[in-house]
Amino acid sequence: QVQLAESGGGLGQAGGSLTLTCAASGHGFRAAGMGWFRQAVGKQREFVAGIRRDGSSMYAPSVNGRFIVSGDIAKNTVILQLASLKVEDTAVYYCYARSGDDYDFWGQGTQVTVSS
Repeated sequence: QVQLAESGGGLGQAGGSLTLTCAASGHGFRAAGMGWFRQAVGKQREFVAGIRRDGSSMYAPSVNGRFIVSGDIAKNTVILQLASLKVEDTAVYYCYARSGDDYDFWGQGTQVTVSS
């Protein structure tokens, strides 16, 4: 069984920054990619950013240039640095870890609230 542990998040101010971290654990598990989705109240879960084992990363247009995803996929860890926060970044952020056969494991989610 693969488990994901998220940390960080909390309350931030518009224009400020926050950092989220996530670590995946499980016997023999090697993530092919990791990243983050988010879900705001009343909205569908949406992709935020992800990083692959080869080091390539991808971002949603709404966060590109403001958020940075990094980590050591070989060690099943990923970090999301949120900067230039906007009120609309308020959401529950979910970490995912993708296996080599494209199965996604999910964290419990961590709340990010941005005040104006």
